[in-house]
Amino acid sequence: MKKKSIRMTVILFLTFGFLYFFFRSVEWKEVFRYLTDVNITFFILIICITPLHLITRSIRWTYLLKHEKKGVKFYNRFSANAVGFTINYIFPGRLGELAKPLYLAQKEGMKKGFVLGTQVVERIFDIFTMCFLLGLFLISKPLYSSYFNTEGEVYSNLYLWGIVGIALVVVLLILCISLYFFKEKTLSIVAFILKPLSKNISQKILNLAEEFIKGLKFFHSFGNFLMYLFLSFVVWLTIIFYYWIFLFAYNIKMPYFFLFPYVFLTMVGASIPTPGMVGGYHYFCKLGLTSFYNIDANLAVGMTIVIHAIQLIVTCAIGYVILWREGISLFKLEKMSKEAEQ
Repeated sequence: MKKKSIRMTVILFLTFGFLYFFFRSVEWKEVFRYLTDVNITFFILIICITPLHLITRSIRWTYLLKHEKKGVKFYNRFSANAVGFTINYIFPGRLGELAKPLYLAQKEGMKKGFVLGTQVVERIFDIFTMCFLLGLFLISKPLYSSYFNTEGEVYSNLYLWGIVGIALVVVLLILCISLYFFKEKTLSIVAFILKPLSKNISQKILNLAEEFIKGLKFFHSFGNFLMYLFLSFVVWLTIIFYYWIFLFAYNIKMPYFFLFPYVFLTMVGASIPTPGMVGGYHYFCKLGLTSFYNIDANLAVGMTIVIHAIQLIVTCAIGYVILWREGISLFKLEKMSKEAEQ
């Protein structure tokens, strides 16, 4: 109970801290004006293509799941993604990352640990892909520096975030590969750590760990690896396209390539485990718009509120419809995710 209270305190502190910096020095009259000053055609288009990343993620997931079960239904993969993001938008702690694989495992009769393993791989490749695109943007600086004027401090911060991201990817990748190729050694270490626990509990954890390692089978096939890597770029280039169209809705026109650092920052903000991604996502979105493109802070705040609201409403509407059709309670999934987390 004490651990839970500390965790919630930290989450609330992060949420309100980021919101303070997001709303600081904002003129609300200007923000409200910008909220409605939008190209209606592009606005409707944005609403229509919001679920696009759920589709590309669902297609990509096939290449992780097929080693355990071929022919996993696209609808179930799409539903799991939609439900996972819905829970992320409603509950703190990014519990949707656990709800997503648990939902699919239940629907397809697959091992929970295996599907959880695929989720870890997915996050590794998400970080790697955006770090690669950010690196591409940074090393191309001499080609665009004459007509994309940004302060040196902004680039320094980008380099820092890029290095942190790459370091995280490398560590996670090495860990996952080690887990897979040194399975027996890993399981013996886990068993040693679990010795103080009862035999029943330690055996359940060991079984889950073994299933998790099996979820990393994907590393065994180089062709599968390359296909998954290719689809990871498809996922994120589609997300960048989504934000590019969103800028058009506010009559902001710029080359598609210039959105790489901005979307990288939105990924950083979205990864912070605040309720509904509130705070972290907002702050980093605003930071990207104001620091890279010199967009007025009031416009940046208005745009960020709009894009977050669209994503939240559309995603949650899809998620709720799926759960309603399946007769599953959102709170039941949240409870399952918390139990798996513990």
